[in-house]
Amino acid sequence: MDGNTNKSHVLVLPFPVQGHINPMVQFSKRLTAKESVKVTLITIDSVTKSMPILESGSIKIHSIPHNDETPPQSYDLFLEWFHVLVSKNLTKIVEELSDSEYPVKVLVFDSITPWAIDLAHELGLKGAAFFTQSCALSVVYYHMDPEKNKVCVFDDGVCLPSLPLLQKQDLPSFVCQSDLYPSLRKLVFSRNINFKKADWLLFNSFDVLEKEVIDWLRTQCRIKTIGPIIPSMYLDKRLKDDKEYGLSLFKPNSETCMKWLDSREIGSVVYVSFGSLANLGEQQMEELASGLMMSDFYFLWVVRATEENKLTEEFMSKSKEKCLIVNWCPQLDVLSHQAVGCFFTHCGWNSTLEALSLGVPMVAMPQWSDQPTNAKFISDVWQTGVRVKAGENGVVNRDEIASSIREVMREEKGIMLKENAIKWKKLAKEAVDEGGSSDKNIEELLKLVIN
Repeated sequence: MDGNTNKSHVLVLPFPVQGHINPMVQFSKRLTAKESVKVTLITIDSVTKSMPILESGSIKIHSIPHNDETPPQSYDLFLEWFHVLVSKNLTKIVEELSDSEYPVKVLVFDSITPWAIDLAHELGLKGAAFFTQSCALSVVYYHMDPEKNKVCVFDDGVCLPSLPLLQKQDLPSFVCQSDLYPSLRKLVFSRNINFKKADWLLFNSFDVLEKEVIDWLRTQCRIKTIGPIIPSMYLDKRLKDDKEYGLSLFKPNSETCMKWLDSREIGSVVYVSFGSLANLGEQQMEELASGLMMSDFYFLWVVRATEENKLTEEFMSKSKEKCLIVNWCPQLDVLSHQAVGCFFTHCGWNSTLEALSLGVPMVAMPQWSDQPTNAKFISDVWQTGVRVKAGENGVVNRDEIASSIREVMREEKGIMLKENAIKWKKLAKEAVDEGGSSDKNIEELLKLVIN
């Protein structure tokens, strides 16, 4: 047997947006912590220019040039452009990187680029689809794929294998409002190709978090949970110097945030953030601002520069004593700060996992995509938060916002939510720690790749 076969080179191809790159960079760090593995992250020039150098140096970055051609702004055109760019360059990249000591054996690709599996197989590589969403969401998309099944959503909800009863407001927007997002709808359902074609499906989740769902998925495909994928210093602390994702396309106001939090009492602050993509309407922004003030707690609110014009001058002057408003902040440091008592969140999967991993109760205000399903699990399954109720016009009013915050921060239910949050924090750490379920799954994957 060739002595070199126990070493392997893994290529990692994230879709080039922050919420997808971050977990795949973190997964790459987990891989390189194991012996006999080299990892190269494939991305595009426009991302490399905004990506700080990974301090560990253990992950090599291969950037595909696009000759100063600006990537298309439209999502549809960008997807096609990225597909063409990768297809043209992957063979050459694999040839360049396949040195004899560390042969390239597997491509870990973003599940929203299912065409990558064909490219991998054509090059004689194994292909692992990386899902940046919950296992539960994949089961929803799997069963509600319009190409395969006709699942009706009745007034009393929809019942799918391994999932709790889901009402209309718990389903992803691409299922419920199919006419609003035709191209994105097509994209999310295209992920189902991975169930048939990919050699493995990797999920940024952990076994006990979604036990029934994962047990069911294992009867359908080769799935491995490898999460929660957040920097090691916030969980098991086994990866030296792993304090951040290694990429932020936004520049955080770290010092301002942390100093402000340091001056607040334990559990006295509501942290408010809707991620890098959410776009609240002006009326919703006004109700949110008023509801935060009415709750009478301090709040740290991330308002992106493009959204700032939706805040009135009157609010800005009234709220000075109670809040700090920033364009971006170091979310992990904020969530792990003792002053933070709850996280008012849009329930994106990365944010949800971070709150669970750091033991922070949530007020859930989902906007679109997978967020309503995540909110259902936060409030009813994991019981680490409350979900605000929108009015008939789809806007959540200020009274609902204020009372939901008080419920988590002050009332008896909040004590139960905090206890549950601490329980999930402990279980998240166990999953990625030595011998934990996700740690074992990564070891198993590497054995399969190497052989």
